[in-house]
Amino acid sequence: MSDIEFVREAYQQALEGYEQGGAPIGAVMVRDGKVIARGRNKRVQEGDPVMHGETDCLRNAGIIDDYSDITLYTTLSPCMMCTGAIIHFGIKRVVVGEDVNFSGNIDFLRQYGVEVVLVDDDQCKQLMARFIREKPEIWYEDIAGNETV
Repeated sequence: MSDIEFVREAYQQALEGYEQGGAPIGAVMVRDGKVIARGRNKRVQEGDPVMHGETDCLRNAGIIDDYSDITLYTTLSPCMMCTGAIIHFGIKRVVVGEDVNFSGNIDFLRQYGVEVVLVDDDQCKQLMARFIREKPEIWYEDIAGNETV
């Protein structure tokens, strides 16, 4: 599968989260061309402030001895918390669906040697923009009221 096909899988996670009333941010972890974990932002659904798409995906993957050959696909540029988790676990490649609605920390990841591929996906952009329009209070709470986090 290609990067865009794995972004589509992450998008499906984001769409499920949106349909459940949460922030539409999804992620998948891939090793050797196979999805090993999926996750989505569940902050609203589970009342858990650190349950972002990437952290849910990491949790669902369980303990892995070596993350260096994993690619993390995420629909939105990672916040600082998720960026820290990516760096902490040694994930070396991240594919981002979009960074228009939230610029996140792509440059910071790159400073730490993470290869970041930005695919600029229209579906990811449209779903996130729709969510921000419909539920700005949830969105700004999710990013702690700070667009640069």
